[in-house]
Amino acid sequence: MKNCQFTLRSPSALSLACAAALASFSLNAAQAQALAQVQARGVELPAVVVTAANTAQLITDALPHTTVINQTDIVRSQAIDLTTLLARESGFQFTHSGGRGLTTGVSLRGAATLQVLLMVDGVPLTKQDASGGMSYEHLMLDQIDRVEIVRGNVSAIYGSGAIGGVIQIFTKSGSKPGASVTAEAGSRGSYKVSGNISNRFGVDGASKLAFGYANTKTKGFSAVNTQQNPGANPDDDGYTNQNWSLAVSHVIAKGHTLGLKTTHSKGKFDFDNQFDAPSDIHKGQTKLDTTSVFTENQITQNWLSKLSIAQSTDLNTNQGPVNYLGNANSAFESKNKTLLWNNTIAINTDWTVTAGLEQQQQAAQVDDSYGGLYTKKRTVNALFAGALGQLGASTLQINARRDSTSGINAKSTAYLGYGYAINPNWKLTASASTAFNLAPLGYLFAPGFGNPLLLPETAKSKELGLQYTAGKTLLRGTYFSTRTDNQFEYVYNPDTFSGAFQNIKKTKNDGLEISYATQLGLTDIKASVTSQNPENVTTGKTSNRRAKTLAALSVSQPMGAWRLGADARFTGAVMDGSKALDSHTLLDLSARYTLSNTLSGYARVENLANAKYQTVYGYNGTPRGVFVGLNWQPSF
Repeated sequence: MKNCQFTLRSPSALSLACAAALASFSLNAAQAQALAQVQARGVELPAVVVTAANTAQLITDALPHTTVINQTDIVRSQAIDLTTLLARESGFQFTHSGGRGLTTGVSLRGAATLQVLLMVDGVPLTKQDASGGMSYEHLMLDQIDRVEIVRGNVSAIYGSGAIGGVIQIFTKSGSKPGASVTAEAGSRGSYKVSGNISNRFGVDGASKLAFGYANTKTKGFSAVNTQQNPGANPDDDGYTNQNWSLAVSHVIAKGHTLGLKTTHSKGKFDFDNQFDAPSDIHKGQTKLDTTSVFTENQITQNWLSKLSIAQSTDLNTNQGPVNYLGNANSAFESKNKTLLWNNTIAINTDWTVTAGLEQQQQAAQVDDSYGGLYTKKRTVNALFAGALGQLGASTLQINARRDSTSGINAKSTAYLGYGYAINPNWKLTASASTAFNLAPLGYLFAPGFGNPLLLPETAKSKELGLQYTAGKTLLRGTYFSTRTDNQFEYVYNPDTFSGAFQNIKKTKNDGLEISYATQLGLTDIKASVTSQNPENVTTGKTSNRRAKTLAALSVSQPMGAWRLGADARFTGAVMDGSKALDSHTLLDLSARYTLSNTLSGYARVENLANAKYQTVYGYNGTPRGVFVGLNWQPSF
C-alpha cells in the first residue's frame, strides 16, 4: 500500500483513504471533502500515523514497529494516566519509586528513560536536571486525543534521545463539535472530574476551538516498604493533579492555517525518604507546560510547509525536613524552546520528501538544597531530510539528520528502512539506523557530581520484521538488535564518599517482539509479547531493572448496552542492584453501560488479585482498587 500523497488522482478507495488521512492532519479543503466521501461510502480505514516517517501514512505502511492508541482505545481502557495506558503496549516496562505522582521510569526495548523521546504535539519534552527521567507520572489522559508509539532507533528523524523509540502525544484539537463531562470516584478516597468542549466556527468551519479541564485527587497509600526501609514514614501519600489544554486555529486563507496549542499539568504529591525519621514529611509539586504557535501553509498543490515556535517547561519543587546545610526546599526547572520548520513535498504519487530545520534552546536552573546551585544553557541546531516511497512491491524510507551542539562535535545520524510486499497480506521489513543521546545539563554541570567532559551516547540498531494484515487484523513480529556505547552511569567512590557521571557503560539488547490486534466477531483483541536480553556489556550482567520477558493481553466485548473488558500484564523478574524482584502479573477488569444516547456509566477493578509486587526495591506496587464513574456527552 502506498504512502499517502497530497493529491487525488483517482477515485479509488486507496486514494480516498490517503486523502482522509491527510485531511485529519489539517490539510486543504479538497482533502477534507474527500474525507466526507470516504465516510459516506462507509470505507473503514487503517489507522494513520505521522511519527514513523515524519509524514502521514497508513499504519500498515509504516516500516518501524508503530502503534497508534486512538480516542476510542483511551476511553475503553479507563486508564487515568499515560503510564497506565502505555503499560499495555508491547516493549514497555515501567518503574515506580512510590505511589501516584512519584518518580516513574520508562524502558522501551530495554532502553533507559533518557533514551526514549517524549513529545507533545511535536514539542520535545527534554528534562535537563540530573534526575535522569521525564515526568511521565504527571501526564493525565484527559486532554489527550491519541498517542503514537514508534519503537526502535529513529534519531535520524528526531535527534537526541530516540534510541529506544518515540512516544508522541496529540492533544485534542477541536476537529469536530462535541462536549464531554466525566465524574469518577473510588478506592483510597480517589475522585476525578473532567470536562471537554470543542466546536468549529465561521464560514465552512474555518475556526476551531477545543478546551478541556480535569481535577484528580487520591489519598493514596503507603508505597514505601517499612520492612525494607524502617526509617521511612509509614503514612499514606496523597496526590492531586489539575490539568487543562487549549487549542485554537483559523484558516486565514485557502491552504493557510494559523494556530495555537497550550497544555498545563500541575501535580502535588507526598513522598517518603528512607533516610528520615518516621515522622518526617516531604511534599512536592511538578508543573508541566507546553505552548506552541504554528502556521501550516499549502505552498503549492504538492508542498506543505509548517513553521512552529514552542516552549516546554518542567518545574519541580520539594519541601522537606531541614538538611545539614539548614535548607529544606529544592527547585529543579528545565526549559526547552524549539523553532521547527518542516516541509513535506509529494514528488509524485509514489514518493514523498521531507526536509527542515530545527533549533532547540535548552536550559536548566537548579537548587538541590545541598549546595548544588547552577544555571546552564545550550543550543542545538539541526538539519534533517527524508524520503519515503514505492518501487513496485518495495517500500523505501531514508532519513538523515545532523545535530550541532555548542562544545560538542556535530553528530550525524541515519535511518535506512526497506519493506517488501510478498502479497497483499504479507510484508517483510528491515532497517539499520544510528543514534545519539546528549547528556542532560545536570549530568554535565551539577556541582559535586557533574562531568563536563561527558560525551554523547551513541547507538547502532538493526531490525528484521514480518507483518500480516487482513481486514481488522494486524500481526507484526520484529527481531531487533541495538548496541550502545558511551552510556551514562553514575560512579560512586566509597573511598572519597563521592561520585560523578562517566561514559563507561556499554549495553546491548537483542530481542523479539510480537504484537497482534484483531476483531473476532464483535470481540476486540490486542496481545503482545517481548522476549529480550538487555545486557550491561561492561559487567556481563542483565541491565539493572530490566525484565527479559514482557507480555500483555487486552480483550473488549460488547454485549447489548454493555461493553466488558479485561487487561492482563506480565513483567518478568528483574535485579535492582543486588536485590531480586519477582515477576508479577496484574489483571484489570472494566465495564461500561450505555444508559442513553448521551449518558453512560462505567466501573473498573485495578489489580483484581491484589498482587503484591515491586518495580523498585523498597517500594510496593499499587494495591487493588475499585472505581465507578459517569460520562455525559450532550448532542450538538
